[in-house]
Amino acid sequence: MVLMDHTEAERAKQVIGGPVPEISLPALDGTVRNLGFFLERKKGIVVVFWSETCSHCIRYDRYLNSFAERHPEIGLVAIASRQGENLQQIRATAAARNLQFPILYDSGGTVARQWFTQQTPRVFLIDGDCKLLYRGAIDNFKYPEDPEYAAYLEPAIESFLTGKPIERTETASFGCAIQSVYYILPKALS
Repeated sequence: MVLMDHTEAERAKQVIGGPVPEISLPALDGTVRNLGFFLERKKGIVVVFWSETCSHCIRYDRYLNSFAERHPEIGLVAIASRQGENLQQIRATAAARNLQFPILYDSGGTVARQWFTQQTPRVFLIDGDCKLLYRGAIDNFKYPEDPEYAAYLEPAIESFLTGKPIERTETASFGCAIQSVYYILPKALS
């Protein structure tokens, strides 16, 4: 498991309450989408940097598939940025796992770098004016029945929707690296 955080200089470039960079990426069907598309008639949006091969992301399939039902007033989009994954793989995975949430493809991880994201999953809660409200993990990577379970994203959404201040605006993310030298090292010879 990878636990990553960012330097103070990086955080200074992406401030809670500040604007997030606009995106324009292809969806799995080839249409190009931006944040405005997912914000239409919504109070806010959750952007999750996601990977089709990351075991940590697989754990959240049910959570992400049921997100729209639980939060009809909040948009959701996943951004697949992980090095080595291609559009065909992502399409096949979405079909095989019956993923119902929208997925955009960030070939080369450009958007991930603009958003200072180094691992998947990493979520961002953004208001209707594209201002950052929360960034980090969905939870502490324990199951809800675990006595030490702590949700991070859900309380942030609840506070946002009820107009209360978000108590915890940032958490460290757990997951798989988006880019790593291990993804490009040559395979061992037999």
